[in-house]
Amino acid sequence: MKISTKGRYALRMLLDLAEHQNCGFVALKDIAHRQNISKKYLEQIIPVFNRSDILKTNRGFQGGYKLAKTPDQYTVGEILRLTEGSLSPVACLEEEPNQCERSGECATLPVWQGLKRVICEYLDGITLQDILDQQRERYTNDYMI
Repeated sequence: MKISTKGRYALRMLLDLAEHQNCGFVALKDIAHRQNISKKYLEQIIPVFNRSDILKTNRGFQGGYKLAKTPDQYTVGEILRLTEGSLSPVACLEEEPNQCERSGECATLPVWQGLKRVICEYLDGITLQDILDQQRERYTNDYMI
C-alpha cells in the first residue's frame, strides 16, 4: 500500500486547519502558502471533504474553510479512507464480504487480513490533535542555549 500525494496533502491541509482552528475561516491560499502545496491541488481535494461534512465553508470576504469538529475527533485513518478509498494492502480485502473466488482456500489471506488490521488500528488510533501535540512537544524540547 502506498499513500498518494492526494492523501498526504489532504492530511497536511486538515492539520493546518486544526493548527489554525482559532483563526476562524482560513483561506485556501494561506494553507497552500504555509504547506507549500499548489492552491489548485488543494481545490481538487476540497470536494472530497465537502461531501463528508468534515469541513465548514464560508464564501466571500473573510471566507475559507475550517474543521467542522475539534481536531481530536478526526483520525488519520478516516482522512486517508476518504482520499485513498481503501487502506487494504491487497485488492481482495477492499470489499466486504471478500469476493475473491480463492478466499476459502487462500493460504496468504490471513497474512493480508492481519496487515490490514494493524494498519487500520494504527491509523485509527492517531487523531489530528495527537499530531499537533506531538509537533508542539518536539518544538518545545528543541531549544538551544
